[in-house]
Amino acid sequence: MTIDRLRRILTPVIVVAALVGVYLVVRGEGPEAARSFARAEAVPLLAASLAANVAGLVLAVHAWRVLLPGDHPIRGLYAAKVYFLGQLSKYVPGRVWGVLTHVAHGRAVGVPGSQMTSAYVLSLALTLLTGAAVSLAAAPVALPGHWMWLCLPALFFLASTLRPALVTRPVAAVARLARRPVATPPDGAVRRAVLLAVASWTASGLHLWFLVLALGAEPWGGLGAAVGGFALATVVSSLALIVPDGWGVRELTITAALATVLPAGPAAAAAIASRLVCVVAELGSAGLVLGWSRLRPAPAPAPTATPVTPATEPTPEPPPTGTGTPPDTNTGTAPAPPHGDPHAPHRLTPLGEARVHP
Repeated sequence: MTIDRLRRILTPVIVVAALVGVYLVVRGEGPEAARSFARAEAVPLLAASLAANVAGLVLAVHAWRVLLPGDHPIRGLYAAKVYFLGQLSKYVPGRVWGVLTHVAHGRAVGVPGSQMTSAYVLSLALTLLTGAAVSLAAAPVALPGHWMWLCLPALFFLASTLRPALVTRPVAAVARLARRPVATPPDGAVRRAVLLAVASWTASGLHLWFLVLALGAEPWGGLGAAVGGFALATVVSSLALIVPDGWGVRELTITAALATVLPAGPAAAAAIASRLVCVVAELGSAGLVLGWSRLRPAPAPAPTATPVTPATEPTPEPPPTGTGTPPDTNTGTAPAPPHGDPHAPHRLTPLGEARVHP
């Protein structure tokens, strides 16, 4: 049995099993939790949840964009377009559509495919690293009295931020083994990408916190569980390669993380609501960016350096024999000296071409 056939068989099995598990958890207290979201008091929290998730996506665009080396036209609206098109590809079976989308749009504006691939691979690695680091925020609530041993991965994260080579070199080594060499960006760009990615994870996790607040959880206790739990669930679901966008896997992980601050039913309801908010934020932001980009032309390809050849001065024609040319009555210039004088005065024509005044 080939790997592709095994994946086609296992994918629906895992998705269905995960969704059934979520249903069994939510069927008891889930309806009551759903009614909590329908209260008028919950509307501002739902709006804040959607806004927080959109803010996380915007920060993620900048975190990816700073990993592209050199001066290039992929910025602003066009960078958001490329990023969101890559994000939408995760809903399509297969794991190569995201990088293919980035490469195609990069080449359209003159950015080599190797640079787009490098930025995509490094962004993926840094996203997983920073997501795992932010997930430690859930440790004090999930592991009361036993979370101190997690200080070791936290120290590694700080060390990799100070010395980005701790992350970029292993990624480049793995890419070379796969015959897909990665161009390592400067350390300053990697540090900016790490900080932006942490900010993106934090903002995205706040959307789950607002949902938890709508269900009546204790504010500060639910903050770490929501932000850290969302990061952990997203990282775990990203590693579940045979499940499209981690459907079911992410919901189960979020439910387990929130079960420390909420009953099981409301925790599962929050996980389902989180999925809905993320889908609306991603599809809505992508639709807005793609619609806006149709009203504005794509950036011009990056200019390539061309050698500049010095302009040659045309050879002046010899004046008529005899006396010199009389002075120009219009300009008052002196008569041209005899032909051959290297200090002969010139005048620029309206086209800027150097020629001898007749």
